[in-house]
Amino acid sequence: MTGVYLQDIPLSEAQARLWRELQALGLDGLLGVEEIALDENALGRVLAEPAWAAICSPHYHAAAMDGFALRAEQTNGASSTQPVTLQFGSQAVYVDTGDPLPEWANAVVPIEQVEALDENGQPSPTPRSPVGVRLRAALTPWSHVRPMGEDLVATQLVLAAGQVLRPVDLGALAASGHTRLRVARRPRVAIIPTGTELIPVGQTPQRGDIIEYNSIVLAAQVRNWGGQPMRHSIVPDRFEEICAAVQAAIEENDLVLLNAGSSAGSEDFSARVVETVGKLLVHGVAVRPGHPVILGVAPRRQGAGWALIVGVPGYPVSAALTGEIFVEPLLAAWQGRLAQQPQEVEAQLTRKLVSPPGDDDFVRVVAGRVGGRLVAAPLSRGAGVITSLVRADGIVVVPRGEQGLEAGARVRVRLYRTPAELERTIFVIGSHDMSLDLLAQFLEGRQRRLVSANVGSLGGLVALRRGEAHLAGSHLLDPQTGEYNRAYIEQYLPGVKVRRIGWVGREQGLMVAAGNPKRIVGLTDLVREDVRFINRQRGAGTRVLLDYHLQQLALDPQQVRGYEQEEYTHLAVAAAVASGRADCGLGVTAAAQALGLDFVPLFQERYELIIPQTDEATTALLQPLFDLMHEKTFRQAVAALPGYDTAIMGEEVV
Repeated sequence: MTGVYLQDIPLSEAQARLWRELQALGLDGLLGVEEIALDENALGRVLAEPAWAAICSPHYHAAAMDGFALRAEQTNGASSTQPVTLQFGSQAVYVDTGDPLPEWANAVVPIEQVEALDENGQPSPTPRSPVGVRLRAALTPWSHVRPMGEDLVATQLVLAAGQVLRPVDLGALAASGHTRLRVARRPRVAIIPTGTELIPVGQTPQRGDIIEYNSIVLAAQVRNWGGQPMRHSIVPDRFEEICAAVQAAIEENDLVLLNAGSSAGSEDFSARVVETVGKLLVHGVAVRPGHPVILGVAPRRQGAGWALIVGVPGYPVSAALTGEIFVEPLLAAWQGRLAQQPQEVEAQLTRKLVSPPGDDDFVRVVAGRVGGRLVAAPLSRGAGVITSLVRADGIVVVPRGEQGLEAGARVRVRLYRTPAELERTIFVIGSHDMSLDLLAQFLEGRQRRLVSANVGSLGGLVALRRGEAHLAGSHLLDPQTGEYNRAYIEQYLPGVKVRRIGWVGREQGLMVAAGNPKRIVGLTDLVREDVRFINRQRGAGTRVLLDYHLQQLALDPQQVRGYEQEEYTHLAVAAAVASGRADCGLGVTAAAQALGLDFVPLFQERYELIIPQTDEATTALLQPLFDLMHEKTFRQAVAALPGYDTAIMGEEVV
């Protein structure tokens, strides 16, 4: 069936092809039913059958208060001026909350609303067993009583089949007389990571080694969705060994997730493996990221039935999204529950998106409410950037057939977080700075989230002009005046009232490999033939700083090898140098030290926060940030970053 190898088909067609095959094999519904005890271990299981009340709850008329049970009719006419006195024992008896009422009683008067009397009509020393009780208000029948069946009546439906059991559901089932439950059998899911380059968690990676963690993510997803995951050991890229591992997994599992090797490279064996052990249905789905998905089925050799095989792409984001798109709906059907439907909200894109026109494009975004509207900023598109899913507040799907979306477009965001979390989010767009990571950590303890999109200082000012951020970090040097930010604010935010708040002084310089093997000492070395440079993106303050000093030195940027190679953060530049992709890059001291690089200090610069003057709600949202500027512990934490100075932190620039 080589015709389906990496032939991307629409997602809807791939799903339809899969479900037609599962229906033909009888694998499109419950895999089985099992009986379990009703206890806390039933949490999260899915009812396979409706649960009907075996008894009423409560199964007798019960006192709802501590007090005296009586007949309400005997209190008629009672008032503060004409109280009614009842004889204890024959007309009123003491009951605690939950006690059954005597058959003749139909009401309870709370103990604090009666006067307990002794034989002389004086306050009784034993208020729970007096001679009489005096009431100064009449009662209506069934006051302070839980009548039989108030909660549940025998034969009443308690929970429908397909209910994912919650703590309160377990209580309702117990109250209605159940001790055993019939629930859907948990799907058994084998997860097989493949790749000669992989090493297990805990082993120190050498050059060329990749720590294998996709199986952890996939297993956690499966467990979260009600399945029973089984992580297998790493299998090297050898066809026969992978076939043997998959065949063994088929015998004991309902689903096999074969991770990596799903493309068409020389060591990508997954599709051939599926053809060898069973039937290949799909190889390639028009989704990004994750297009080399494989779908297949295989018969068990030593037992009845079939197992489904999903070839999961090796890139982490592709793997996780494959789980969401294909595995979760499958596990839902096998347990008889509805597939998860993430909550969606409408938001406005902060920048243009370009998407492949033939694919459904799953774009990770961060989101926050700015000026009364929800905005969404796209994150890194790389399929290997697992942190983009960690940071993501949700997913925007750009449907196939569209080549992208313009900045400002209205989109639907499938949320990973609750709307309440978005409401407490401080949205930052602008220049990257490592102190913002510290700020985010400190703000979490003050009921705020800090979400940042690193687009450079100029991009931050543009975002403020469009009302897409609460604040921007900026360090734009004006070559005419030597002052930071003012000229750019006047140019990009004309007529907009903003607060310029000093944040940090930073040391900028050249990050070079440990030991500085190229003996780089300044910007003049960037034009050497043997020096490869890595730059920041256009609009970044660091890029503006570089261009200014290159001009001062009469150096042509076109002579700098790597001038057009761009990264979006100081740490990304440091990583490029540490990996050998470049010999040097301009950045801050802290980024160099974070990756064990040497540092050639060159400049001191001023980094500010630019904050539009807005409404009271936004001011209240930002107040914890303002407070932290003057907090000793936070300032000390920032000052501890190499090359950082907090002397200007909190100072307003007029």
